[in-house]
Amino acid sequence: MGASFGDVRQVDAGVLTIGYVDAGPSDGPAVILLHGWPYDIHSFADVVPLLTDAGYRVVVPYLRGFGTTRFLSDDTMRNGEPAALGLDLIALMDVLKIDSAKLAGFDWGARTADVVAALWPERCQGLVSVSGYLIASQESGKAPLPPKAELAWWYQYYFATERGREGYDKNRRDFNKLIWQTASPKWKFDDATFDRSAASFDNPDHLEVVIHNYRWRMALADGEAQYAELEQRLATQPKITVPSITMEGDANGAPHLPQTTYGKQFAGQYEHRTVGGGVGHNLPQEAPEAFAKAVLEV
Repeated sequence: MGASFGDVRQVDAGVLTIGYVDAGPSDGPAVILLHGWPYDIHSFADVVPLLTDAGYRVVVPYLRGFGTTRFLSDDTMRNGEPAALGLDLIALMDVLKIDSAKLAGFDWGARTADVVAALWPERCQGLVSVSGYLIASQESGKAPLPPKAELAWWYQYYFATERGREGYDKNRRDFNKLIWQTASPKWKFDDATFDRSAASFDNPDHLEVVIHNYRWRMALADGEAQYAELEQRLATQPKITVPSITMEGDANGAPHLPQTTYGKQFAGQYEHRTVGGGVGHNLPQEAPEAFAKAVLEV
């Protein structure tokens, strides 16, 4: 199963109380690691010690809807749109007094890191983004894809239905284990490894945040007015100017674009790395040394 984290701290930031790990020297240069769906902070359990041993302060937060992160108000919309997650990260950095940090993540976490790097480059010293440039808009989400690509997004269409919402609620652990298996077809994780992360899906806001995230992407659900201006800026697909490394596993079974499609979106110092050996979508957990190396070198 690998390493596990000790104490998870809580701090009020923005509209959330965020659960997070804070490891390494408090005065070290900061790195923030961001997980995706359906994963959690344990995707970085073997990455963190590699970074703290190098002198970094490493912060690993649960995203909204996961683990111990909660909304401060019952009245706040359980919103999964990208701008909201980006502002969650900015709010956390503000509360922790982190002016700027290296940002690294995959899936939802990579998208969130991309959003911050694009809109607030002064807060991002360097970026490691698995599967590359993941900023999109509701308008682009309406465009049809080739049939093979549409097939890979089967769960997005499932979530668009009330049957899918109910099905995910009733079967979220089995559902998410299936995603792990199909997104990383060559990764032989054991039940203990999955169960360690699956506890995060019991978050009371998990269902609503996940369903809204995917429905918003297809323009089947509205966002909130306070994020509209940011989403408009993101819809222009702003270039990322901070030093960046994009990564891809050679056996990623999740929907993803080839690097030749998105590489032009990185306008600063930039490098792409493909990690071989049957590495799938959950790259930090499957190849922690390669991921940590990229964070150290970006």
